[in-house]
Amino acid sequence: MRWWGWGDPARATPLGPRVLALLRERVGTVPRPRPPVALARVRLPAPALSPDALAALRAVVGADGVRDNHDARVLHAAGKGYPDLVRMRAGEPGEAPDAVVYPRDAHQLEPLLRACAERSIAVVPWGGGTSVVGGVAPLRGEHAGVVALDLRELGALLSLDTESRVATVQAGMRAPALERVLAARGLTLGHFPQSWEYVSLGGCAASGSAGQSSTGYGRFAELVLGVRMTTPTGAIALPAMPASAAGPDLRGLLLGSEGTLGVIGELDLRVRTAPREQRYEAAFFAGFDNGVEALRALAQERSAPAVVRLSDEAETAMSLAQAHAAAGETHDGAAASTGMREALQARARSRVGQAYLRARGYADGCLAIFGFEGTPAEVERERARTRALTREHGGLWVGRSPGEAWRRQRFAAPYLRDELLTHGVLAETLETATTWSNLRRLHREVGAAIERELRAQGTGGVAMCHISHLYDTGASLYFTLLAAQREGAEIEQWRALKRAAGEAIAAHGGTITHHHGVGRDHVEWMEREVGTRGLAALRALKRELDPAGIMNPGKLLPKNHGEAPAQGPVPVGPSSA
Repeated sequence: MRWWGWGDPARATPLGPRVLALLRERVGTVPRPRPPVALARVRLPAPALSPDALAALRAVVGADGVRDNHDARVLHAAGKGYPDLVRMRAGEPGEAPDAVVYPRDAHQLEPLLRACAERSIAVVPWGGGTSVVGGVAPLRGEHAGVVALDLRELGALLSLDTESRVATVQAGMRAPALERVLAARGLTLGHFPQSWEYVSLGGCAASGSAGQSSTGYGRFAELVLGVRMTTPTGAIALPAMPASAAGPDLRGLLLGSEGTLGVIGELDLRVRTAPREQRYEAAFFAGFDNGVEALRALAQERSAPAVVRLSDEAETAMSLAQAHAAAGETHDGAAASTGMREALQARARSRVGQAYLRARGYADGCLAIFGFEGTPAEVERERARTRALTREHGGLWVGRSPGEAWRRQRFAAPYLRDELLTHGVLAETLETATTWSNLRRLHREVGAAIERELRAQGTGGVAMCHISHLYDTGASLYFTLLAAQREGAEIEQWRALKRAAGEAIAAHGGTITHHHGVGRDHVEWMEREVGTRGLAALRALKRELDPAGIMNPGKLLPKNHGEAPAQGPVPVGPSSA
């Protein structure tokens, strides 16, 4: 993965002149492109681990299992959030682990954490490094040093019980690797977050991941049957059970803990038969409210397909304009290529499609994507029910082309963000969820808060939103905002926009995060989400499992001002946990 951005370094996604003109019209951009600095020019603080500490870590994982060279530290200096990428591209991450540790055996985790606790070394568990909320920031807190604990070597499929449909995996396994193994046996996990190309399964478990197909397949936590976590005081092993009434749900406490309690080492995951047919289609609604009512009907009648997305008017308008501009780029560039006919067809489809929407009164409407998966008979039944319900709410079906285009590009947005950053565009996303009765108000209030702050920043910009996960009682809202960067004050600009949106979410009945996790970016709202006693309970659990406070400091739990920081190393040892 690119150290300064997202994805395959060989994959180029340049923005053509028509798309750049659209950005200048809608957002305003910095005219001077700003590519990232060279890797060798990235400035890092000097490593702080003593020779004794490095020797203790190498005694557990071997000499080649601990690296403190420049490149390894840069690659683990940040996740993939907007402020992470701004700092990395400028060559000034500000923070970096003192070393990166690569365990090769799950049995090495317990002695590693014990050695770190004894020497007051903070530990940041690292899977795919895809956090967009500061979840893997190498914060040392009050400790003498900080290491990134990279789980890439713990990436195996340990067993596959096809009779029970349970896959047991090491937490460092990447999502695509598991899907390849399962596909060969006609199975799937069905979990496809936008970070799918690089995300680790342990990271999905630790961060509360949802995935684009969660309406049909469930959130990641619903796919976890068993979990093994190593903490500084010992291991917790919760077996794979279809259900249990043995006290409070401890799995729920470990899932979503974001590395603050320990390191998830293994998972037992529910898998299912892979769909024989996948069909993605699209519809338009005259307005966002019409679409919301259609989606609510689908969710509450238990007839929603695997993937459902509804863009609001602003996001739909931007998507159509971008598609039209991109079709023009293809046309312009195809004159000397064998793709001339395809380019002309794409351009024609774009024009005809927009003329059709205008003629039917949907030109300023909202685009919905529906993804049907299953056997051919199941797909046909879902399609028929979905079409009937959406038409009852004014939906205009427009066929497969927009749906299939979305499916082809479903993992492309992070690459696009890299290009936007190069051209001086702030591109940020944030998500929340609320009940159906409150959804329109929350959508309106958060959008208005972002737009007010954009005006206050003096940059202008666009705030857009879509619904992407449905429940009986409510749905998620996923906001995207684009603005011209304030050169030299990019982080301050982002922080002001983030706080405005977060305050609006907290004040108007939304969760501060639906599927990105808390990390450090959302930690200031955690008490308003779970309450004082809820935080006290989480802190008590952390004290029991991580008395030295070494596990991923600064994430999930806001600093307890009534509690003195640990003074020096805290003795730890095996416990009955």
